[in-house]
Amino acid sequence: MASLQAKYMDIELKNPVIAGASELSSHMSSIKQLEEAGVGALVIKSLFEEQIQLEKARFEEEQEQYNGINAEMTSIYPAMEHSGPEEHLMWVRKAKESLSIPIIASLNAVNSDTWVEWAKKLENTGVDGLELNFFANPELQEGEGAAVERDQIAVVAEVVRNVVIPVSIKMSLFYTAPLSVAKLFVRAGAKGLVLFNRFFQPDIDVETETALIPLNLSVSTANRLPLRYVGLLFGETSGSICASSGVMDGLDAAKMILAGADVVQVVSTLYRNKLTQAGRIVDELSRWMDEKDYVSLEDFRGKMSRKNSTDPWAYKRAQYAKLLMKPDPMKIIR
Repeated sequence: MASLQAKYMDIELKNPVIAGASELSSHMSSIKQLEEAGVGALVIKSLFEEQIQLEKARFEEEQEQYNGINAEMTSIYPAMEHSGPEEHLMWVRKAKESLSIPIIASLNAVNSDTWVEWAKKLENTGVDGLELNFFANPELQEGEGAAVERDQIAVVAEVVRNVVIPVSIKMSLFYTAPLSVAKLFVRAGAKGLVLFNRFFQPDIDVETETALIPLNLSVSTANRLPLRYVGLLFGETSGSICASSGVMDGLDAAKMILAGADVVQVVSTLYRNKLTQAGRIVDELSRWMDEKDYVSLEDFRGKMSRKNSTDPWAYKRAQYAKLLMKPDPMKIIR
């Protein structure tokens, strides 16, 4: 029987299937079910800068609301932490204490000070690793794109200097040169790269003319973009590679590992097919490996990457041009 043991950021996993950050990882009942279903690790739902700043603002307002009434009344609010973020820390600590699988915390901040402060606080919960989520608002900005990249790389370096646990970067695709930025993240100290973050996108209801924020679950074909970049990045960096988006079943996981991924993250398929889908992914991957006579993940990891592919055009523009230059390329989907 094939061994599914994997390593991610030097963290030993019993298999390469990681439950990604979502609402599913913010409740004891669901994280217990995910562990029982067989996931190799779990990423806790992200802590956001907005949560931290909102609680700070509320706390300061509460402290000051009785100022001037009675000098002694300022002591009605003793030295207490901001409940929202502090409750998140308590939850992360509880999750780590309750599960036997590796737990990775997730942080989505903006300000440099926040990144470092809360990275250290999350580390103190006992988690095995930390995932940083970067997001630059797609609005008019005074700075150039390169400045955004430099700021994010500097944050990685600063966080890594202040924590001992391994740090991964859940990357956005929206860089001019994602592979170059990925390598710079690793050079700055990141031990892992998650390709890619799926951001919630706005929508508009044309009947009511109101803004919508739909839950955009991915589908299997969404794995083609991360698969391409995983295949291009394999062998080009010392960082662990985690493939995310569109991993719905065991064969999707096998594709990503063939391209060069060390592990995969799953979320949408857990919503679509229930939490027990995690176990089915593991079982299907194991059966596929047995059928192919693969003893371990390393037997086929990166076999279909750009570095090892027998097709020199598989990851190049020529593949795109070859398709469109056919007499009738649309026949393939009719």
